[in-house]
Amino acid sequence: MAQVTVMIDGKAYRMACEEGQEDHLTELATRFDQYVSHLKTQFGEIGDLRLTVMAGIMVMDELSEVNRKLKNIQAETDALKQGRVATLSDQQKNEDVLATALAEVTTQIHEIAAKLSGKATPAPH
Repeated sequence: MAQVTVMIDGKAYRMACEEGQEDHLTELATRFDQYVSHLKTQFGEIGDLRLTVMAGIMVMDELSEVNRKLKNIQAETDALKQGRVATLSDQQKNEDVLATALAEVTTQIHEIAAKLSGKATPAPH
């Protein structure tokens, strides 16, 4: 297991992570530190624990919003997929009707051609 030291509010924290995840953990800590720094700027020195809790709540609020948007996108995607399936089904039905109509017209043309040529042969199907 790898170890990395991250800085949050000017304090170093040694953390363990999976091999290869060091940069990701450092990036997450840097982003969290930005929340803490923002709150510290707004509220001043109100205590490390309180700043950390407030920053955590802000992160959870953003996560909640992202999850809500993701659910909406998933619902829209599902609706689009259902619409696509319905459209493809309608298209297939239309193609079947068209193919039947073309077959009927072809038969009629062959019958007319046979009558014109004086032959009474049945039209091929």
